[in-house]
Amino acid sequence: MRALAAAEASWEEGRTWSLVYHAGEEHTAFLKEAHGLFFSENALNPMAFPALRRFEAEVVRMTASMLHGDDQVAGTMTSGGTESLLMAVKTYRDWARATKGITHPEMVLPVTAHAAFDKAAHYFGVKQVRVPMGDDVRADPAAMEAAITPNTILMVGSAPDYPFGQVDPIEDLAGIAADHEIGFHVDACLGGFLVPWAERLGVPVGVWDFRVPGVTSMSADVHKYGFAAKGASTILYRSAELRRFQFHVTADWPGGIYASPSMAGTRPGGSIAAAWAALQAIGQDGYLAMTEQILDISRRLVNGIRQIEGIELLGNPLLSVFAFVGTDVDTYAVGDQLEARGWHVDRQIKPASLHFMVTPAHAGIVDRFLEDLQASVDEVRAHPELATSGQAAMYGMMTTLPDTGMLEEIVLQTLDGLYSV
Repeated sequence: MRALAAAEASWEEGRTWSLVYHAGEEHTAFLKEAHGLFFSENALNPMAFPALRRFEAEVVRMTASMLHGDDQVAGTMTSGGTESLLMAVKTYRDWARATKGITHPEMVLPVTAHAAFDKAAHYFGVKQVRVPMGDDVRADPAAMEAAITPNTILMVGSAPDYPFGQVDPIEDLAGIAADHEIGFHVDACLGGFLVPWAERLGVPVGVWDFRVPGVTSMSADVHKYGFAAKGASTILYRSAELRRFQFHVTADWPGGIYASPSMAGTRPGGSIAAAWAALQAIGQDGYLAMTEQILDISRRLVNGIRQIEGIELLGNPLLSVFAFVGTDVDTYAVGDQLEARGWHVDRQIKPASLHFMVTPAHAGIVDRFLEDLQASVDEVRAHPELATSGQAAMYGMMTTLPDTGMLEEIVLQTLDGLYSV
């Protein structure tokens, strides 16, 4: 196992740009100890494990306070952002059915909203109406409002979105939702533990949280920029009355009364404990300092990328997430060249772009990365045929398929292969 671990992507050295949020070896060791203290406990039954009940309640309360929620805001922890978004959609579906009699629910969201909403739509029978983004690669309020129908139960905005790192115009969107008496969810799974501190540091993100009256729910992952152990997110609602539609109870089962607050049955105690420990250990001053460092790294990277001819940033990156496209070089071929130089990069479509998320682990690699990026762009410009080989050719082919069903089938076949023994 140690040998296999040594061959994984080198996230400790800042060579990856997603998936891992690392705040140093000392903090990681601390999280492991906190997690290990509650390794075997199961938060399925909070009455049996009152410490976990306390940890979860206090994580929810601290997160709500950070997001300017009042004492009426209620929520739960989940295993991650996807589960938080699943729970939000399920909650609004059941709320609309019970209070409005809507049996063919729809939700309106920008194309940049996380793919987990697509999963939620599929799982819970909610039609998603994806709206094109504006010229600033953010949600377009007028287009969003035009997509509302009598069956609309929910609108969504991101703070920030995953593809381009932009904070949607939450005040405008939430106002529209309030006017139409529908729910409005702010997906802050990615930035919930970063944007509050960035705002304090003067980043002009607008008003985006529970300060906006029309915001009825929010999600924020503690295991991202909260720097907790994997398996820790939060889903928060404006009131406990709305949260009740998230809960599930089976009262007539021979095995006893079965009640669960979220999607999971068994809920690992270690992740809940480590999330509480991270919030207590880092504290407001710690998060402010870490965010300042992350934003400094991000600005250095963004400014350096702007100096490289042949690539262009999408939107106006103000936070720690950004993407760029090739203007006179093949984007995916540049990605291949970065991979050849030891960088693990994420590729996006619509438009074809390379995606980056910055953490403290990237503090020491900015100059090296920019040098390698410049060399990669130069290599692709000198050898345009690189676009017809490697992953560049595969991604280029997939993004030009006329039928998304064909692309889905290719990915399903890939999944079959990955998960076959």
